[in-house]
Amino acid sequence: MRDAATLICIVFMLYLFLMDRKKSDRLSSALWIPLIWMFLAGSRYVSAWLDIGKPVQWVSADQISAVYNEGSPVDAAVFFLLMAAGAFVLFRRKIDWSSWLTENKWIWLYFIYCGVSIMWSDDPFVGFKRFVKELGNPIMALVLLTEERPYEAVGAILRRLAFVLLPLSVLFIRYYGDLGRSWHYDGSPMYTGIGTDKNALGAMCLLAGIYFCWNFLLNRKGDFRWRARGNITDLVLIGMVVYLIHMANSSTSLACLVAAVSLFFVGRMKSMAERPNRIIVLLVIVVSMFFVLDATIDLHDTIFQMLGRDATLTNRRAVWEVVARAAVDPFIGAGFMSFWVGERMESIWRQIGIAGVNQAHNGYLEQYLNLGYIGVGFIGALMLSGLVKVRRHLSVDYPSAMLRLCFIVDSALYNYTEASFYGVNNVWLLLILGVMEIPDQKISVHER
Repeated sequence: MRDAATLICIVFMLYLFLMDRKKSDRLSSALWIPLIWMFLAGSRYVSAWLDIGKPVQWVSADQISAVYNEGSPVDAAVFFLLMAAGAFVLFRRKIDWSSWLTENKWIWLYFIYCGVSIMWSDDPFVGFKRFVKELGNPIMALVLLTEERPYEAVGAILRRLAFVLLPLSVLFIRYYGDLGRSWHYDGSPMYTGIGTDKNALGAMCLLAGIYFCWNFLLNRKGDFRWRARGNITDLVLIGMVVYLIHMANSSTSLACLVAAVSLFFVGRMKSMAERPNRIIVLLVIVVSMFFVLDATIDLHDTIFQMLGRDATLTNRRAVWEVVARAAVDPFIGAGFMSFWVGERMESIWRQIGIAGVNQAHNGYLEQYLNLGYIGVGFIGALMLSGLVKVRRHLSVDYPSAMLRLCFIVDSALYNYTEASFYGVNNVWLLLILGVMEIPDQKISVHER
């Protein structure tokens, strides 16, 4: 039965890619570069795939510490080759770098600050290696956004990722339990699919869910009537999203997916589409109301209960308290991705009683730990500049601008209980795609 299921899965994926060629005939073959990058970011690194016979989770604190601090030469080589290939593609494309720097000053200033922060990190060599890999995210974003139809390319990448991540995850969970399932520290089962943990599986569903909701609700110029535009394979993939997000039990990804669906439903309303700036005003009102209600009636506790989460966010608050006390410099932090190293990391493990934690499970707190208040300020500036750009974009290409807005909103929400403003991380890449602007690009996905 397992062999038959594997064969069916492979045939199904090949069929999806074959049919997709008809939809993506105007896109370049360079899209394979960010596709591979995002596949590895969303599932497992090459070293993990090559060692596929062993469990996903590491077995000792020493092994976790060594892998996190030193990394894998195989993975380093693969990511370097992808970055080099992406840089070569950009070199061959005619990009007005002067205008790009002007339009995206907060992005390049932020990365310059990340690079400079290596100087005050505990281990500058480890920080330098991580910073070099970090540069792959803007490279992949540029490869996508310098396509002739950039947001059609972004949609194609999300669609193709769904072709691979979803069927393989279902296959691993159903028929390869030793690879698609793992265990929590308390001994309860955890479904991972082809990811490393349940949050990775939830993020896969989030990316796929964003694409399908956007494509069904908004990705047709001037047509906001409900219509089942997808074929049977789309419905099958949507069914997989529903099944996998249930198995993942990732409240963070579920909440972000609900927010994306709500945003697209509101966006397809005729009153919003005819006056696009209203969507930004509505977003500001909703966020302001949330903070007011949260300060007065503890709204976040009610939301956590609705999501089936305890008020401690599965002990996240205990982690937040411990790491906040261990912070280095409040203004500049410990240095780029340098907080979780050496004795400091092991001390935190002892205090919280769990080995293997290597992030604060809050993106804003993680920025504070690594880059201080300056780093948090940069993230805020990135998001605000992105909203300004989206506001202009709404009157030019409404569906694409709504997709960008979703990337920004969901990234902001996701980082409340997970840390994704750094590293080889698809949610971080989505935020970069949302805030980055390519001057004089053909931004409409509807021109033919």
